[in-house]
Amino acid sequence: MAKISNEARQQYFERIKEYKQISETILQREKSLLKIVKGQTAGAAYKYITLSEDRLNLASYYLLLNALSMTLLGVKNDAFLNDARKSCYQAVIYLEEVVSNYIDVPFSDYSDLLEEIDGYEDDKRYHLVRKIGFTIQAVEEAFGANSKWRWSFVELEGRFAAVAKNLINFKTFIAQMDPSVDGYAARMGQMELVQSMLHQAADRYREKYELSTLRIDDFKRAIAFLAALKRIHTLFGEVEKSEEVKRKMEVWKSKMESDEKIHAKKKKTV
Repeated sequence: MAKISNEARQQYFERIKEYKQISETILQREKSLLKIVKGQTAGAAYKYITLSEDRLNLASYYLLLNALSMTLLGVKNDAFLNDARKSCYQAVIYLEEVVSNYIDVPFSDYSDLLEEIDGYEDDKRYHLVRKIGFTIQAVEEAFGANSKWRWSFVELEGRFAAVAKNLINFKTFIAQMDPSVDGYAARMGQMELVQSMLHQAADRYREKYELSTLRIDDFKRAIAFLAALKRIHTLFGEVEKSEEVKRKMEVWKSKMESDEKIHAKKKKTV
């Protein structure tokens, strides 16, 4: 790697000064808002959504700071990228406070949480979900394919898929599948995106299991995402799609049970 000149360093530090100040301002605002939210019930859900959006903005600034490092210094700044990754996680965690982190449960188990954000319009929900997805993808691409955080993103994307699903009000969704109802395009767009995300989360957890951890918990989580997808297809009366996912689940469960027996035998022989 070529030596970085003092002039380049000086130019870099001057360019990033403003963006670092903005980042600090966002973090200070987060601390203040968390103090307000603590112990508060009424309106807390909306404040957590604001905190989530702020964290996404913060991640974008960290990505910009890394981009400036690449442009002006010719080196990737892993510290800024890691801060961006953590901010994506925190954005999802704040939404888990709003709609839970349940993967495959009946809607009735968390429907009361959706009532707290009944006034949060469908187009805003869809925009937020798309923004999170874009930001996570941007951070992952900035790290590169061979990053040590490769498998960490599987968990992040899985948790994101769960909250994206849980932001949907399934109690009213079917009744609002009329194109003449306000918010139709956003609702359908989010539903299509969520189904794709659940399928991808299942495949990615299965990949993580096979290529990295060999932990049965990862395999179980992969199957849970398929079960959540099947639940949606069943709700909409999509019999063929539901059966297709069911068959995939059965194959995976058979493989998992076989692997569990093999692991148990190995433990006994150790």
